[in-house]
Amino acid sequence: MRSAPVPGRHSALSGVAFVLCAVACFATLDTVSQFLSVSVPIAMAMWFRFGFQAISTTGLAWRLRGRTGLRPQHPRFQWLRGMLLVSSSALAYLSLRYTPVAEFTAIVSVTPLLITLLSALRLQEKVSVLRWALVFGGFVGTLMVIRPDADDFQLVTLLPVALVFTSTAFQLITSRMAHLEDPLITHACTGWIGMASATLLLPWVWTPITSATLWSCLVAVGVFGTVGHFMLLMAYRRAQPAQLTPYLYAQVPLAVAGGWLAFGRVPDGWGIVGIALITACGALGTWLTAVEARAFNRKTPDTVIEPVE
Repeated sequence: MRSAPVPGRHSALSGVAFVLCAVACFATLDTVSQFLSVSVPIAMAMWFRFGFQAISTTGLAWRLRGRTGLRPQHPRFQWLRGMLLVSSSALAYLSLRYTPVAEFTAIVSVTPLLITLLSALRLQEKVSVLRWALVFGGFVGTLMVIRPDADDFQLVTLLPVALVFTSTAFQLITSRMAHLEDPLITHACTGWIGMASATLLLPWVWTPITSATLWSCLVAVGVFGTVGHFMLLMAYRRAQPAQLTPYLYAQVPLAVAGGWLAFGRVPDGWGIVGIALITACGALGTWLTAVEARAFNRKTPDTVIEPVE
């Protein structure tokens, strides 16, 4: 594979535009998924979501790479990444059944903070006090959102927290595979693994759907999930992850707007404070990464933060 050109200012701006389009797709996807989570079995929703990705991405890869270009070079890594995304997607659908879209998105937004910290520890780099403070602040914000001491707290509220850990593992292997595989082939393989996993469960959960609204929502999860990831792919071809990651947090206010428009749900006072704290710590953490990289006159290993949807 050819190395990507060093992105310039115009390229970076176009990358930001693609990221903003991507997070708009993901916020819409989460809102639609919350509606589907109480109306359609999870396996059916996942089958449509991954099936659309598998077919459309394979078709594009065939057109651009040819038949021989569809063969992955590291099938074991592809299988592991695919299963991690399947697990994360299942947790996401379950979480959205019990957690409002805004709070769900904010909790999952802790993932980049955890990845940045684990990446630094893995490389045995010294972690600054400020970085520890930002990670701590992100988790404090998470506790404000889920509030384990609240009267209406239930264990299912912790599902998004479990998603953070599966998502972190998914992001770390994605970061490694970015240097080993063609991203388009990886995207196609993930789609087929997800579709195959959901297909195994379909005979036991398939439910006839007669509502045009539900059919539209099932198509929407496939379209918005696939297009969102394509937008991210285009963004990371134009700019560095450190430049783009802060803009991923735009998904949080978009999720708040989606929850309000679709369900009339707005987070309460503590929830808003927690969401703001998570977003601020995450964005500052990304900025700190770029500052520390320049201070040491070297670029830190880029970790592509890919939302799990």
